[in-house]
Amino acid sequence: MNSSAISKTRRGLKIIFIAALFLSGCNLRAVTPPSTPATTHPNSTTPTPVPLPALPTRPVYKPGELVDYTAQNGDTLSALAARFNTSVAEILEANPIVPREATTMPPGLPMKIPIYYRALWASPFQILPDDAFVNSPSLIGFNTPAFVASQPGWLKDYQVYAAGRWRSGAQMVDFIATNYSLSPRLLLAVLEYQGGALSQPEPPVKKNLLGLKRLYYESPYLQLILAASTLNNGYYGWRGGTLLEFDLPDGTLIRPDPWQNAGSAALQYYYSKMFSGDQYALAIGPQGLHQTYVNLFGDPWADLFTLIPGSLQQPELQLPFPVGHIWTYTGGPHTAWGSGEPFAAIDLAPPSDKSGCFIADAQQFATAMADGLVVRSDIDGLILDLDMDGDERTGWVLFYLHLAAKDRAHLGAELKAGDMIGYPSCEGGRVTGTHIHIARKYNGEWILADGVLPFNMGGWVTHNGTRAYLGTLTKGGSTVTACECSDKYSEVLNR
Repeated sequence: MNSSAISKTRRGLKIIFIAALFLSGCNLRAVTPPSTPATTHPNSTTPTPVPLPALPTRPVYKPGELVDYTAQNGDTLSALAARFNTSVAEILEANPIVPREATTMPPGLPMKIPIYYRALWASPFQILPDDAFVNSPSLIGFNTPAFVASQPGWLKDYQVYAAGRWRSGAQMVDFIATNYSLSPRLLLAVLEYQGGALSQPEPPVKKNLLGLKRLYYESPYLQLILAASTLNNGYYGWRGGTLLEFDLPDGTLIRPDPWQNAGSAALQYYYSKMFSGDQYALAIGPQGLHQTYVNLFGDPWADLFTLIPGSLQQPELQLPFPVGHIWTYTGGPHTAWGSGEPFAAIDLAPPSDKSGCFIADAQQFATAMADGLVVRSDIDGLILDLDMDGDERTGWVLFYLHLAAKDRAHLGAELKAGDMIGYPSCEGGRVTGTHIHIARKYNGEWILADGVLPFNMGGWVTHNGTRAYLGTLTKGGSTVTACECSDKYSEVLNR
């Protein structure tokens, strides 16, 4: 084939890929999970083992054998390469319709993946789709307090003092769902499956309702905090291609099936923290958490939402401080909320002649990184909604934390890029000094600060370090290195 024909063929294939991107907006179902048996087990803190149906297993593949794969929400070439134990170059060679510059794959796109077999791949059963896992547009219209009030379980009468005020059980769930950006339905299903929260009149007598052990985290509220953090660690570890295996309490090695979606892999990881053997197989199978969710809310696979479309692009963003000013990059990619994953946030601090917590100079305020509407503004963070529809679960949003209450942009404020949004402070969470913490979400999913869609602020691009809070910002030939010390090597000039 001559060069002209090859060029025409490539153009044609890219047109096919663009068409696939268009179709991804039609909520194509990427995978069909096995049908759910009618039999369920009673909810309890220790699910009772029952006869488990045989699930399909994967054959032993030849090295480099091409296998069929249908792209799912948020898939990236680098993560697929890690899961299938192959390389991005080999995937691109096997799928010439995929442009090298593509970021996320369009859900529903048929692909061929060169696979290099790993032993012990786990259950292929898909528990929940991703849009039912995160606090996504799929949750619009769901009223947690009304749902909890309609159930006979102990959660409707539960109260806890959390984050400065008394909250009902439903308010506790919504508070955690909002901050961690997890589906409140998922959290309710977890509480019901392990603690009968919606069906049993009294909570289990034992401590550590969800079986997660950490000193002083024994109450249902703090157990759910640990659960939320663990679920996000699993979800974003799978999304980023870094979580490939984990152990059960009895030492059994689990390697999630490469065809899994992020939500199901996260639930496998979550239940690996408390169950082994048949109890683990039950929890992650058709009769486990999945069946509890179906009993409460219906089949989550019946009406899928395209959470992350193909070739997602970040909107243009500015640095979050005034033009002409120099701030310091005090924290490289680290958790957006909670502990561990997602590494979606970075920290920036204003200049000062003192360390620790201080009142920022009147001219050293944080700014809106893009035009947007303030849809949340309190000590737990400010959300700037870029599509201005009033809902932080839809489209692109920016999350700011540690803005001082005084002069913080108010709820409902319409801001232009560069407008003052508040002053950096030590308010809201544990901090070592005055700064702002910023992160991005799209359709409720935290977007990792480094990856195919790195945090890009006026051309300054984030890169991970060897651990949380380390890393760099680069622009052209300039590199800034994150450091709490706020030295000259961490200075960023907003030109």
